[in-house]
Amino acid sequence: MSTLRVKVARRACEADDVCSYELVAVDGATLPPFTAGAHIDVHVGGGIVRQYSLCNAPHETHRYLIGVLREPTSRGGSSAMHERIAEGMELDVSVPRNHFGLAGGTHHSVLFAGGIGITPLLAMAEHLHAQGLPFTLHYSVRSAARAAFRARLDEAPFASGVRLHLDEEGTRLDVAAALSECPPGTHLYVCGPAGYIDHVLRAARALGWGDDRLHREYFGAAPVVEEAGERAFDVRIASSGNTYAIPPGRTVVQVLAEHGIDVPVSCEQGVCGTCLTRVLEGIPEHRDLYQTEEEQAANDQFTPCCSRAKSALLVLDL
Repeated sequence: MSTLRVKVARRACEADDVCSYELVAVDGATLPPFTAGAHIDVHVGGGIVRQYSLCNAPHETHRYLIGVLREPTSRGGSSAMHERIAEGMELDVSVPRNHFGLAGGTHHSVLFAGGIGITPLLAMAEHLHAQGLPFTLHYSVRSAARAAFRARLDEAPFASGVRLHLDEEGTRLDVAAALSECPPGTHLYVCGPAGYIDHVLRAARALGWGDDRLHREYFGAAPVVEEAGERAFDVRIASSGNTYAIPPGRTVVQVLAEHGIDVPVSCEQGVCGTCLTRVLEGIPEHRDLYQTEEEQAANDQFTPCCSRAKSALLVLDL
C-alpha cells in the first residue's frame, strides 16, 4: 500500500491520556481527500503500524487530524505515539481508507461515541452539518477530564445537537430513550469499545431497528483468551501449494511470517480488516469484530491475525 510522508505540525493534549496530532504533507502539498469515517495507517516506528480515524472536517485538504488514546495495556502503538512522536517529526502514513462511511440520503442520523470513539464521529458531524443534514451526537465518557475534544464540540456550530453523558455526574446514556427521539428512517452510527457498541446495537435491535440502518466501527477487541482444547489446523497457500501447520496458541499471521509470507496487519485483534484474506476451501472459526454476521456466515474470507479454523485445512488466496 502506498504511503505518504507527513510532518507533525501540532500536538495537543485533548483530555487525560488523549493527544491529537495534526499531520501535514512534508512538501506542503495537498493531501489526498477523505470521507467522514475514514482512517489512516500510521507507521510509528519499530515495524509498528496502527490505525487512527481522521477527526477533522473532510473538506480540509491541508491536514489530517487524529486523536490517540494511551492504552494502559498498549502493545506498543499508543505508547510510542505518546512517548516518542513530537511536533516537527516526520512519519509515514497510508492514504485514507473508509470502512465506516455515512449512508447516502437526507435521513436523520444519530451518532453514538464511547470514549476515543468520538474521533470518526467528529468528522461525520462536521460533514453532516456542512451538508445541512439533521443529526444528534451522543458522547459517553467516564468523567469530564476524559472528554476529548470537548472544547471543540462546545464551540461547534452544531453544539446544540451534542449530548454529553458523564458517568461521574449520573448522566449515563439511556440508549432506548435516545432512540425514541429519532424520526423514522434514522441511521445509527456507533464507535467505541466493544462493550459499548454491543450495548447500543442490542438496544436498537430490541426496538426493531434493522441492520441496514446500523453502522459500527470497533476501536478495540476484548482480550483474546486461548480456548481450552484449541486445535491445530493446516493452512495451504493457493499460489504455491505449500502447507503450514498452525498450532494452538499461534496465529496464522505469525506462522506465515516465519516462512517469509507477509500478510498486512494493523490492529492484530480482528477489528480493522487490514488482514482480511479470501478463503478458497475450508471453514474458518471467526473471532473478528470486523465482519458482519452475514459476512462471517459466508465463510469466504477471514482475519488471519486472530481467527482459526473449524476444518482441518484452510486454503487461502495468497
